[in-house]
Amino acid sequence: MIRTPLRPLARILQARNSGENPDAIERENIRVRHEQMRDTGRSRAEGRLFVIAVLFLGAFVTEGVRMGVISHSEAVEPRASAAGTRIVAQRADIVDRNGKILATNLETHSLYAQPHHMVDKERSAQELVRIFPDLDQERLTKDFTGKRKFLWIKKKISPEQKQAVHDIGDPGLMFGPREMRLYPNGQLAAHILGGAGFGREDVRAAEVIGVAGVEKQFDEVLRDPANGGKALTLSIDLTVQAATERVLYGGMKLMNAKGATAILMDVYTGEVIAMASLPDFDPNDRPRPAVEGNASDSPLFNRAVQGLYELGSTFKIFAAAQAMDLGIANATTMINTQGPLRWGKFKIRDFHNYGPKLTLAKVIVKSSNIGTARMAQAIGAERQKNFLRDLGFFDPTGIELIEASGAKPLLPPKWSELSAMTISYGHGLSASPLHLAAGYAAVANGGKRIVPTLLKRDLPQDGARVMSEASAREARTMLRRVVTEGTASFGEVPGYAVGGKTGTADKPKERGGGYYDDKVIATFASIFPAHDPKYVLIVTLDEPVETSGPKPRRTAGWTAVPVAAEMIERIAPLLGMRPQVEPGQLAGITLTSN
Repeated sequence: MIRTPLRPLARILQARNSGENPDAIERENIRVRHEQMRDTGRSRAEGRLFVIAVLFLGAFVTEGVRMGVISHSEAVEPRASAAGTRIVAQRADIVDRNGKILATNLETHSLYAQPHHMVDKERSAQELVRIFPDLDQERLTKDFTGKRKFLWIKKKISPEQKQAVHDIGDPGLMFGPREMRLYPNGQLAAHILGGAGFGREDVRAAEVIGVAGVEKQFDEVLRDPANGGKALTLSIDLTVQAATERVLYGGMKLMNAKGATAILMDVYTGEVIAMASLPDFDPNDRPRPAVEGNASDSPLFNRAVQGLYELGSTFKIFAAAQAMDLGIANATTMINTQGPLRWGKFKIRDFHNYGPKLTLAKVIVKSSNIGTARMAQAIGAERQKNFLRDLGFFDPTGIELIEASGAKPLLPPKWSELSAMTISYGHGLSASPLHLAAGYAAVANGGKRIVPTLLKRDLPQDGARVMSEASAREARTMLRRVVTEGTASFGEVPGYAVGGKTGTADKPKERGGGYYDDKVIATFASIFPAHDPKYVLIVTLDEPVETSGPKPRRTAGWTAVPVAAEMIERIAPLLGMRPQVEPGQLAGITLTSN
């Protein structure tokens, strides 16, 4: 910067020569310099003010935008998933074979708190407990007044509850949108559906995942966006399922049983049309698994697929079918039933004395243990073992339930001749009622193995042949005679020609080995109509006692059979089956054909 002298010599000399006052020149220069300094200072101050104004404006705009974003977005739980991870909340519906909804999604809200934004924490805790009686007021107050900045209160609430919380008016109580799994039919088909819960979640969304049943088995399919939300179609018929459960519940109470199960299956396609297990639960409010006691006592236990029982005399038809298939015997072959049958120190007895001999058909009709055991001796342990393996009694059933994968039948450690004899009448091998249904389906459909399924199928299964059509046909005739002449007389349903076999097995003790003297597993395995079977129905009661007579009766003929008959009478019309009533013989009239 070049400074101009206040008294420049050239100007002073010129002023003296012209008679001017040199001091005036100095004052003028001082004035000019001050004006220049003032102008420079003003310009510098204006520049600084402009920069400061721009900075303040930017800060206020940034803060305003941030406040707007916060006011229009939900808070994030501190433990939420990592940045960039998107929670997929969608889940496809589950429907029955006719398209009726079994499971769907419902838009709802979660409730959470940000205590540092709350105004009246004690009052809010008190009001929340009034709305949600299961909450602990003391615990809530402690959480609200502590150092926590985020607190889940309820993962899902109803619209009425949301409005009640909104009326509290505390800004620290906030709602988050989410979807929940809804089962509109309540407890109906609970063990099939299983249930769902929340996986990864934050306040904006929640991941709905299957926890049991088909919900867990098909979890990836139901959540896959590539499927476009296409519903999962099951084989069950909702109307038939409802009737099955209603009759089974009534039968369980009437027979004083602690549990019950029923399975209705198509003998050609393997489709499970209905499957019930009692006691049951509501998948909308699925109970916690039991941490102590017997697992089978829990309502979560699916007796149809998880329950492994000795199924008693229902196994006898397999021994008869194999004996006929091998050419060892036919329906009229006489079988030695003289008892007791001794094998070492063991004795095999019949419930009644049936005399020294019975035909093979009568062995099944009368349910002779001795006669069946002698057939097993003739068949041999190895051939029996292979036959039951072909029927599916060595592996889990393969049905699409996560619980079924671990239900492998309990086999004897050594398949001896004695094992073959006892297994022939249903003792010494424990299997699920669904295994039994698959075995009876092979008898009913002409001798082909069936794998049960919960998915709707349009075509019959083409399973491996396990017995000839002739042997299967003779076995079906025997099953029909069990109802018309034998131990399942209460199983007759007019118009539907029911065939089946009863089975009563002593219940093993949970500890110490041995069997209870007064507790049984009663089962009736049935097919209908017997002359051209379409369905197999298994009914099993746990510890039933029929008390209408002078003495308590526990056998399947008195307990499981009447329940199954009532069930068939209810569900057969729902399946579109018309009763076929044979005309009676008219007195004095002979029917002829042209």
